Amino acid sequence: MAAQPPRFDLAGLAGRFGLELRGDGSVLIDGVGTLAGARAGQVSFLANPRYRSELAGTAASAVIVSAADARDCPVPCLVAKSPYTAFARIAALFEPAAAPVPGVHALATVDPTAEVDAGAEVGPFCSIGARSRIAAGAVLGPGCVVGEDCVVGPASVLVARVTLVARVRLGARVRVHPGAVLGADGFGLAMDAGHWIKVPQLGGVVVGDDCEIGANTCIDRGAIEDTVLAEDVRLDNLIQVGHNVRIGAHTAVAGCTAIAGSARIGSYCLIGGAVGITGHLEVCDRVTVTAMSLVTQSITEPGEYSSGMPVQESRQWRRNGARFRQLDQLARKIGALSKD
Repeated sequence: MAAQPPRFDLAGLAGRFGLELRGDGSVLIDGVGTLAGARAGQVSFLANPRYRSELAGTAASAVIVSAADARDCPVPCLVAKSPYTAFARIAALFEPAAAPVPGVHALATVDPTAEVDAGAEVGPFCSIGARSRIAAGAVLGPGCVVGEDCVVGPASVLVARVTLVARVRLGARVRVHPGAVLGADGFGLAMDAGHWIKVPQLGGVVVGDDCEIGANTCIDRGAIEDTVLAEDVRLDNLIQVGHNVRIGAHTAVAGCTAIAGSARIGSYCLIGGAVGITGHLEVCDRVTVTAMSLVTQSITEPGEYSSGMPVQESRQWRRNGARFRQLDQLARKIGALSKD
């Protein structure tokens, strides 16, 4: 029999998360949903004004709203400065994390020199290499590989099939999703007499507390110094982080972005999907780079930056592309005319 979902009354949710209650506080909530899709018993939220038209007809039992939208809410509401943040905290109540089951599975392999805390969980088909340490409350899901000289910090979770190749150090409460690879060789090559020579990658990867790393994301270890993610960095799926990159605290990077070696990304940055950042440059704190942009030089002032071309009808795009090829010639003509 399926477990019954937890239930919370609105008054209790308001008190727990410091929200203003408007309406019947005895309403019971057993789940979350969108404005358009919620059913009775669920709480929804309004954060984006483009969905405001859905508020009047929602079937949700309660809605989390800003003060400006509260007067138009047809059901009891919880008023928050940031409705989306409040929704995230409430939604987490309905996805309780399973407690670790301490112990090493019989189908796991642990090197004799490795240290696994008695309070850690190591699942089936895991492999833990020489001199690595797994801290209390850490969880290694099925098929994870922890190579030599790695550290998995307290309460960190490797969900499944995560690979820590070598010299990877995870802080506390780090979450790494399936298929991610941390500590693989950086892309270091030197040309000699017409042939590539591989540059040894002698550094490691350091991940700060409370980071999250998405599925199939790759973070290369450093050539000499470490590749570093500061605390509370959030990486989406399918991201490439090159060797010796440093990403500042609380920065979030969306999927399919590639950050080339030795780039420095500041704190509180937002990097959109499919952004390319070339190597050996710096991006200062509090920079937003919109999706599909290419960063080829350092950014020294906070703000929003874009270079991607928005979609347009194909014939117009081809005409604009043809004109772009003529841009230099036109600029020279205009420059010559301005001198006359």
